[in-house]
Amino acid sequence: MSGHSKWATIKHKKGAADAKRGKIFNKLARQVEVAAKGGSDPDMNAPLRTAVQKAKSASMPNDAIERAIKRGSGEGSDGVVFETIMYEGYAPGGVALLIDVLTDNRNRISADVRQVFSKLGGSMAEPGAVGWQFGRRGVIITEDGVTEDDVMMAALEAGADDIVAEGDAWRIMTDASDVYNVKEQIEGAGIATISADSPMVAENLVPVTELKDAKAILRIMEALEDNDDVQDVFSNFDISDDLMEAAAGDE
Repeated sequence: MSGHSKWATIKHKKGAADAKRGKIFNKLARQVEVAAKGGSDPDMNAPLRTAVQKAKSASMPNDAIERAIKRGSGEGSDGVVFETIMYEGYAPGGVALLIDVLTDNRNRISADVRQVFSKLGGSMAEPGAVGWQFGRRGVIITEDGVTEDDVMMAALEAGADDIVAEGDAWRIMTDASDVYNVKEQIEGAGIATISADSPMVAENLVPVTELKDAKAILRIMEALEDNDDVQDVFSNFDISDDLMEAAAGDE
């Protein structure tokens, strides 16, 4: 299974997304704030439009989105300047990781990321060593129990590129720039979704067959994502449903 989308599905089923909703909203607000520096009108600012769509897709309250836009466009600004960094590394089993960071302190987050890898059995990689394996795609994950025929028909009508089974759910692939429009059309066709995003997706996946490696990979990803500066963690692991459930169940 695709590392990023399968991890998103597991987190949803464990309730991790709800348990950490405040942390998630803080990260989304930071993305909206940074995007709003290019202008406060989403219709005229494509990065802001995408950030707002992502925030709304995660059920972030409209007033919180508006506050982030105002901060980013100069109203109520506290003068904090954020920097975007993409760190690269490896987890056990040769699994590649991309760590998407938005920070106001490069030295702090660099030390934090290195510490996670050092403590949990991974290693940092040189810039470019991992990134070339990934490309940005739109990914929508449905709720469980939808039939293939229903998903296929809705996806085709919405302009999606492909659908892939994710256990009892489906992963719908789209162009990154069109993911939220496709999500709206999919839901309009009566198909419930649990997530929509435009992650970095690896074309070639690394099979993971050992439980200890699967556990270590999930521990590293969860530790990285728990950092306020880390916006997302992308990976190229391929783990069976049973092994993923066993590894996540022990977390």
